[in-house]
Amino acid sequence: MGGRPEYDVLATGRDQCPRFSGGSCGYIQLDITNVEATNRVFVDFEPNVVINCAAMTQVDECESKRDQCWQVNALAVDTLAKCCLTHGSRLIHISTDFIFDGQNGPYKESARPNPISYYGRSKLAGENYARGAGMDKWAIVRTVLVYGRGEQLQRSNFVWWLKEKLEAGESVNIVTDQWRTPTYTPDLALGIEKIVRFGEQGVYHISGRDYFSVHEFALEIANTLDLDASLIKPVDGSSFSQPAARPAKSGFIILKAESELGYSPRPTRQAILDLVEEEERSRSSF
Repeated sequence: MGGRPEYDVLATGRDQCPRFSGGSCGYIQLDITNVEATNRVFVDFEPNVVINCAAMTQVDECESKRDQCWQVNALAVDTLAKCCLTHGSRLIHISTDFIFDGQNGPYKESARPNPISYYGRSKLAGENYARGAGMDKWAIVRTVLVYGRGEQLQRSNFVWWLKEKLEAGESVNIVTDQWRTPTYTPDLALGIEKIVRFGEQGVYHISGRDYFSVHEFALEIANTLDLDASLIKPVDGSSFSQPAARPAKSGFIILKAESELGYSPRPTRQAILDLVEEEERSRSSF
């Protein structure tokens, strides 16, 4: 993790083989909705810290596949939390801005949750399972509109999707009435690592610092990468027919993470440039 040799990391995933290459960590196949298999990993590996990044995040699909969503986003967290309690492990659980209704963003950690989608409700339930298992060693990391690179990803992210559309000369409709603090994955990883290293507990908002409408974020991407911003058409959320409601103004105030962890996310423009440079470097290495 983070190039730190003091960490002995075991990655898990539902795939038989890892989707990443070149990592120094171990890997085993694991479906965290399988209680017996999850217990077995704790017995075999004896983790000091468990970082739960697993989630069903397709917001609209969560509305139609509610049982699957609840199994992954809520009940599996209950299983992990109980295992951590039994084995004395710390649990760091990754959550989302969608636990809020979007009426009063950006949000501090102390803001009252009020999810407006089934996805948001399932993620809030996961938080409550993490809090309520009886552990005195837990942390919840909420994040927002994550973008970055990875190998063999099942889903694209907003930056790559927009870049591909604009490079192909396609116009896109982007909402002006949803506000976020977009988060670059290396910044998120560094924030989580600091929580691990410092032994911090409680809730932390880990995101970017810049507060954009999604349309403004799209323009920032286009202008940073010298793409045709005129292809980005401003619309409001009512022009889309989507099963799940989205919070209008979410995003986070990250002062707690900045002051307690020394967390310092890079400016959005720099993050976009770093992302593209890293992707080009990765491709040239093959």
